[in-house]
Amino acid sequence: MSRWRPLVSPRPDRVTRLQSEVLEDLRGARHYRQWLVRLVTPYLGDNPIEFGSGIGDYAAELAPGRIRYTATEPDPARFAMLAERFREHPVVRVHRLGLPAGRTGDHSAALLLNVLEHIEGDVAALRSAAGLVRPGGAVVVFVPAFGAAMSRFDRLIGHHRRYTRHTLRAALTAAGLPVERLQYVNAVGLISWFLLMRCAGMIPRDGLPLRAYDATVIRSMAWVERFARPPFGQSVLAVARVPER
Repeated sequence: MSRWRPLVSPRPDRVTRLQSEVLEDLRGARHYRQWLVRLVTPYLGDNPIEFGSGIGDYAAELAPGRIRYTATEPDPARFAMLAERFREHPVVRVHRLGLPAGRTGDHSAALLLNVLEHIEGDVAALRSAAGLVRPGGAVVVFVPAFGAAMSRFDRLIGHHRRYTRHTLRAALTAAGLPVERLQYVNAVGLISWFLLMRCAGMIPRDGLPLRAYDATVIRSMAWVERFARPPFGQSVLAVARVPER
């Protein structure tokens, strides 16, 4: 029997605990975080809302220079950490909110960094996120790529799927969002993920190997992919626009 058969869904409390541990462990991947910040910054505008902000590392880097930055988190423990971190921040506002949100708004953009793959109804989630953005604003989505790379670790942290450019475009189109930008990111990362996570069954943890990989491979790939978009990658980045109502 194949060792890669679908796993029984882990208990929700175990998923939440592991998600929080991984967020803490990956804080040392500074160059990776800066890469994502550079990719999404041009589309966020003056008043974006971020879904699934976790412990707030991206919010802390994306908020400066904006009128307001709304960070949201549905998990109560992570929300408490997020609220405490930004309790006196002049720009960041924190709300306990998930997707679908069941409300509308007038934000300049919605940001979903490694969030959509955790939501079973991805089209409904995208449509809800768009409802919080003003016409012409962006919905910026960053998700893991390629179902063949789906690992035990993916399932343990609650991933329902991994995307291709085609499937992410289809989800955005079904949500009524015209796609402006769509690309793979981090080609070498996909190979590393497949070998280490999919085949070897590892779980990413903080430490010297992670920090060395971040400072060498990630830093190099971030530079290379400024000039050439790869035909595959560890992740997919999409930018879509909210149509005029």
